[in-house]
Amino acid sequence: MLSRLIIRNYALIEDLDIAFSGKLNIITGETGAGKSIILGALSLILGQRIEGRYFFNQQKKCVIEGHFEIGAYQIAAFFEDKDLDYESSTVLRREISADGKSRAFINDTPVNLTVLRELGELLIDIHSQHATLEINNESFQLLVVDSIAANDLLLKNYQENYRQYKSITQKLKILEERSHQAKADADYYQFQYNELDEASLHDEFEQEALEQELNALTHAEEIKKSLLTVGSALTEDEQSTVILLKEALLQLQHAEKYLPEVHELSERLNSALIEIRDIAAEVEILESSTLIDESRADVVNERLSTIYNLQKKHRVTSIQDLIKIREGIAEKLDSASTTDEEIEKLKKESAALKDELVILSDTLSASRNEIIPTIERRVREMLTEVGMPNAVLKIVNELLDEDALGPRGRNRIQFLFSANKGQDPAPMNKVASGGELSRLMLSIKSLMSNHIALPTIIFDEIDTGISGEVALKVGGIMEKLSEGMQVIAITHLPQIASKGDAHYFVFKDERDDITHTDITLLSSDERVVEIAKMLSGENPGEFALQHARELIEAAKS
Repeated sequence: MLSRLIIRNYALIEDLDIAFSGKLNIITGETGAGKSIILGALSLILGQRIEGRYFFNQQKKCVIEGHFEIGAYQIAAFFEDKDLDYESSTVLRREISADGKSRAFINDTPVNLTVLRELGELLIDIHSQHATLEINNESFQLLVVDSIAANDLLLKNYQENYRQYKSITQKLKILEERSHQAKADADYYQFQYNELDEASLHDEFEQEALEQELNALTHAEEIKKSLLTVGSALTEDEQSTVILLKEALLQLQHAEKYLPEVHELSERLNSALIEIRDIAAEVEILESSTLIDESRADVVNERLSTIYNLQKKHRVTSIQDLIKIREGIAEKLDSASTTDEEIEKLKKESAALKDELVILSDTLSASRNEIIPTIERRVREMLTEVGMPNAVLKIVNELLDEDALGPRGRNRIQFLFSANKGQDPAPMNKVASGGELSRLMLSIKSLMSNHIALPTIIFDEIDTGISGEVALKVGGIMEKLSEGMQVIAITHLPQIASKGDAHYFVFKDERDDITHTDITLLSSDERVVEIAKMLSGENPGEFALQHARELIEAAKS
């Protein structure tokens, strides 16, 4: 329920702080006093967009803040879904700066208007003669039937299965699309795989080795020439390195006979000679193994060309990358059969869940059919009480095809209405006036309040066109409705005003040559005077005052 409403710097309101009763709250005041301004401010924290800049002081921002007690509404899941802090005492706030920029908050967490509007719809239901579209909404009509039929557990069971069913069908749709695409691409993938597989790419270092081999084959003649020159310089020439070193070693060995210190030099030179002979032998081997083989160069060139072409095609630079691509394509080809198996499994699960949902939806439909005559009868009785004795509500419940399963079953509910004798029931938006729709909604909400926790309901002057005993009946229904929920009624009728648990008076006041809209909670005596004014005019006599007291006393009894 709305426990408190704070309005600062909005239209003719400088600063209002209103605490509401949890039952029936009556708001009265002269036409133009500002009752619609208060509703307009309230609509801003319910997510309505700003259609103009209404500031009491153009230099300050406008702040609207609503405090709500929401523990009974079972909407914690909404807060969890929107990643908001859930508190049983929740605050909705809207701030509008002088330049028109707007910010919205839920429990001090910034939110966008869509989230604010969604929560607002769960907390407050505003009805006026020109705002009764909800009653024409199929989802609301289903809610009416299900709440009065006490279908909570049955509907919860159905919706749990339905969520699972939708999840599986969505997954099935994705897999089928993926499978269809995979099969459409299968030939292309198979061609790519065959091309990579035929290349026999296994060694990630093959490319480097081939490039080195090709380099050697391409320069084989130069390599042989260089190696022969080295071999000749080391061992074959008359003045070769080996011959010169051998002569030097003989001289050191001769000197060693007379100078022992030369022995170490002799050993080092002998080691150098052995190393040079080894180098010469290896140079000879390399020269012998270096072949001028054009046919081998062609083979290496062709293999490298294959590798280069594949790398260019797949936009990579290594054999390792090509191997990964081949493995990836193989997985895609393998997944086609795996996906088909999973699709068949999901189809069976989906069919089983659908069968279960059909059974549950049939049970729901039967429960709805059973309660509909009771709803029609009880609404007719209440409409008679509120001055519409010939009004008829007819509820049509159509069971749709099994493929039309929805989140609330497979029924199409339609409310048909007739306010006058001899008039066939028809869709309400075609035959009912605003006042008739308002009284019909009042009757329906009164029935619903006995079965589920409804949000705060605000009736904005829905009493136009009624008076006397009918007005008393409408007030009585509002009073009864307020036993299970918070009701706020803006009215001009004393019969309805007398039923209130709390009575607020909206008025204009001139202060410092500026017009202010204010609201005050009336005391018992003030309330008597206000209702008397509503009965007889600005200066009520004793008779009007006594009548007002009697109305208030009658409401208490």
